[in-house]
Amino acid sequence: MRRKVFARKALIAYVMCGDPDLRTTKENILALEQAGADLIELGIPFSDPVAEGEVIAAASERALKNHIVADDVFAMVKQVREKTTIPLVVMTYANVVFAYGVEAFMKRCGETGIEGVILPDVPYEEKAEFETAARAHGVAWIPLVAPTSGARIPSIVKDAEGFVYCVSSLGTTGMRSSFSNELEHVVRQVRAHTDCPCAIGFGISTPKQAEAMADMADSVIVGSAFVDLCARHKEKAPQAVYELAKALKDALRASETRRETS
Repeated sequence: MRRKVFARKALIAYVMCGDPDLRTTKENILALEQAGADLIELGIPFSDPVAEGEVIAAASERALKNHIVADDVFAMVKQVREKTTIPLVVMTYANVVFAYGVEAFMKRCGETGIEGVILPDVPYEEKAEFETAARAHGVAWIPLVAPTSGARIPSIVKDAEGFVYCVSSLGTTGMRSSFSNELEHVVRQVRAHTDCPCAIGFGISTPKQAEAMADMADSVIVGSAFVDLCARHKEKAPQAVYELAKALKDALRASETRRETS
C-alpha cells in the first residue's frame, strides 16, 4: 500500500475486532467490502484508548472482556484473507505493540496481509522504532495530522505511505455535528507536501457529512457510526453495517459526479 493513490473518492471504515465477537467482525469486513468500502481499519482493543470517544472506548472494553488480543486479530485476518483482498490496516496503541514486541508485531502484520498501521498515541518525534520495523516488513506507517499540527505538517507527512489521516477536530473520536474551521487549511498543507491521499476522520457519521468532507479530501474515515451499529445490533450487525456503508459510498459517488460535471 505504499504511496497508494485511490482512483476514486474512497470510503475507509473502522471496526473494533471482537465486538461483539470475531465471527461477526469477519462478517462485518465482508459486508463493508460488498457495500463498496475501499479500505478497512481494524481496531485492536486496548485498556486506555486515549484517542477514542465513548462509543469506541466502550467497544474496546467489550472486546477486552471477550479476551481479544493481537494474536486473535492476526488469526482472524488470515482467515479473512481467504475471501478478500480489500486493504486492511490496524489501529491500536503503542503499548499493545510494545507488549507484543515492535519487530514481531510488524512482522505478523506483514505475514497476515495487514498493509498498514496507525498508532494515534505515537508523536512524530517518537515514531522511528515503529516506522522502521513496519517498513522492513512491507507495512505502511500511516501518519496523523490535526488542526494543531501547524508548522509540523511538512515533517509529519514527508515520508507518508498509504494515506495521511487528517483528524477533523480537536478531542477524541465520536459522532459530531461540527468540525474544525482549520480543516480545509490542514488539507491544503498536507497536499502541498505529499502525494499520498488525504483522508479525513473523527466524527463523520452521515452520508451528508461524508459528501461534504469528500469535497475537501480524497477519502473519508467513518468509525464510531459503524461501532455504534455493532453495539446495538450485535451478531446481526453486518446487515446494518452494509446499509450504512452503501449510503456513505453513494454519497461519495455523488460528490465525484458533482465535481466532474461542474
